[in-house]
Amino acid sequence: MKIVKLELHNWKNFPVAEVDVAQRMFVIGPNAAGKSNLLDALLFLRDIARSGGGLQEAIRQRGGLTKIRSLAARRYPLVEIKVTLQEDDQKTWVYEIGIRQQNAGRRLPLLSYEKVTCDGNCIVNRPEDSDKEDDERLTQTYLEQINANQAFRDVARFLASIRYLHLVPQLVRNPAAYRGPERNSGQREDVHGLNFLDALARTTEKTRNARLKKIEEALRQAVPQLKEFTFTKDESGVPHLQAIYEHWRAQGAKQQEDQFSDGTLRLLGLFWSLLDGDAPLLLEEPEISLNTEIVKKLPALFHKLQRRNKRQIFVTTHSREMLEDKGIDPGEVIELTPSAEGTKVQALSANSKVTPLLQAGMSIADTISPSLQLDLAL
Repeated sequence: MKIVKLELHNWKNFPVAEVDVAQRMFVIGPNAAGKSNLLDALLFLRDIARSGGGLQEAIRQRGGLTKIRSLAARRYPLVEIKVTLQEDDQKTWVYEIGIRQQNAGRRLPLLSYEKVTCDGNCIVNRPEDSDKEDDERLTQTYLEQINANQAFRDVARFLASIRYLHLVPQLVRNPAAYRGPERNSGQREDVHGLNFLDALARTTEKTRNARLKKIEEALRQAVPQLKEFTFTKDESGVPHLQAIYEHWRAQGAKQQEDQFSDGTLRLLGLFWSLLDGDAPLLLEEPEISLNTEIVKKLPALFHKLQRRNKRQIFVTTHSREMLEDKGIDPGEVIELTPSAEGTKVQALSANSKVTPLLQAGMSIADTISPSLQLDLAL
């Protein structure tokens, strides 16, 4: 299953947004344009569908419906999300919800509607008669209820599988300094890498070794002195990553993750996430802390790994170097443009000025608006 279209109304920065989704997507725009908020629409659906989540929890995590609803929304108060999914056998699913705030004095937001169709055939169309008799039922979606989503459970499982990564090297390097009393409850996704080493430890030895071998080969492009890369545990059973670098000493020089550079740790987390599963992966600014020559190679790396597991990758970026890759198709790039009435969303392929420039040999980085080029350069 894959995402082929995302439509939003009154979602955060976006009064209206319609995005045709490719296998690999790059989301660009100036600061505060809403790049993270666009990805968060997918994470919102993920948080509804996942175990321990649900509609009310997903809204609560974001500060309430008033924090979600676009400031540009006036007469039309509904927050709406519609996602179109397609399976390998070409079966097409559409899941859509509309959410509204209850009247004054009533606290929980309600579903205005929830719809599911498969190849145009209606599977769910709420509110149903029972919803109208008891509107408390509309505080929950069928997507989050096992006893109600049997007919479209593949959709629920797919949305629940969406993954997000914005690794913070300091958390990987010294997790003990940042962990609270709840070390790893398992209820929240480890998006920043706090339990990255624990995740490696939980992976089967055969799978872990195979992935680390591929990561080692890829890392040599960024760290030429790297000779060997292994997973170990100390005497207390605490997991560690160990690298051996070519050195004047005969046996080389050994380092553990607390000595790795920020760039090496970010590459480790990025490569591991790309190899770990086939669910859609949302990446926030993967270029941070990386050498520009490595950043230039990231689009090709994404493409190479996608051919293996067919996973979709969504990337927000401020990197001009990444967009200089001439293998990026304009249909893979979404440009966000802020305005007084919210952020406008447009695929570069819809911009008639872009195609002749690309045909003349320019890169995506050369074709985007001058103001955005300046923003990326800064």
